[in-house]
Amino acid sequence: MSEMTPGYLPFHPSPKQPEYHPPQGAVDAHCHVFGPGAEFPYAPERKYTPCDAPKEKLFELRDDLGFARNVIVQASCHGKDNAALVDALEASGGLARGVAIVGADVQDAELQALHAAGVRGVRFNFVKRLVDATPHEVFERIAAKVARLGWHIVVYFEGPDLEEVAPLVRRLPGIVVVDHMGRPDVAEGIEGAGFRAFMEFLAEDTRYWVKVSCPERLTVAGPPYDDVVPFARALVERFPDRVLWGTDWPHPNMKSHVPDDGALVDVIPRIAVTEGLRQRLLVDNPMRLYWPEEA
Repeated sequence: MSEMTPGYLPFHPSPKQPEYHPPQGAVDAHCHVFGPGAEFPYAPERKYTPCDAPKEKLFELRDDLGFARNVIVQASCHGKDNAALVDALEASGGLARGVAIVGADVQDAELQALHAAGVRGVRFNFVKRLVDATPHEVFERIAAKVARLGWHIVVYFEGPDLEEVAPLVRRLPGIVVVDHMGRPDVAEGIEGAGFRAFMEFLAEDTRYWVKVSCPERLTVAGPPYDDVVPFARALVERFPDRVLWGTDWPHPNMKSHVPDDGALVDVIPRIAVTEGLRQRLLVDNPMRLYWPEEA
C-alpha cells in the first residue's frame, strides 16, 4: 500500500458533539472517501497520497453529527477511477449521492452505470497544485455527455482563477456548483475586489450555485473561523436557494490544523442565521439537486 504523503494530517479521531442540531433530513453535501488503498488503489498521477478514509468512517461521522445523507465527491487522489466512490454509494442504502471525475473518452455505458449507483454530477478541478491543466474543450465535451443524464457540473478553482474559468462556466450546460466559495482571499475582506467579482459572477445566472464550505481552508485567523463567517453569510443571504454546505471530511491536504467536524457544524447557525435559511441550505437545496424524485 502507498505511504501517506509526508506531513499529511489525518482526520480528527474524535470530533466534538456539535451544539447545533441540524434539521431533520440534513445533507452533508461535500465529503470524500479515500481507499482503503489496499482495496481501491490511489491514482498513479495523483499529487498527494491521503490517509485512508473509508465509507464506514464517513457514515459513522454522518450519524454522530446529526446528518441524514451525504454527497460524496470524487477527489483528485483517485483520479478517474470512481470505484471507491461507487462502493460507498452502493453501501449507503440510497442515503448518498455522488459527484464523479471522468475523462472525455468516457462511454455512455460507464455513465449509465455511475448514474445507477447514484452519481449525479461531475467535477472539474482547476486548482493547479492538485491537477495538471486540461484544455477547456475537454471539459465541454464531458459536459455535453453528462447533460443527457441531467447531471450538473462541480467546479473547483481558487479566487484568482475566476477570470480564466468564468468564460468556460458560462458555456457549460445546466447547473454549475462552485466549490468552497470560489476560495476567496479572506484577508481582503468581503468588500475586496476578488469576492465582489465572485458575487457578481454568481448573480449573472440562476444556474450558478455555491458551496459555503471549508472555513478551515480559507481562514487566516484559525478556529472558530470568525474571518470566514462574513463571506459564507453574505452568500447564504444573497443566494438562499443556490447554496450548499458540507464538512469536506476527511479534509485532504490541510496543513495548518486538523479540523474538528463538530466545530464546523457549529459554524452553520452563524452563516445561516434563521431556521428558514438553514432549512434551505441543509435540506431543501441539496434534496432538490441530488434527490429531486423525493424533494
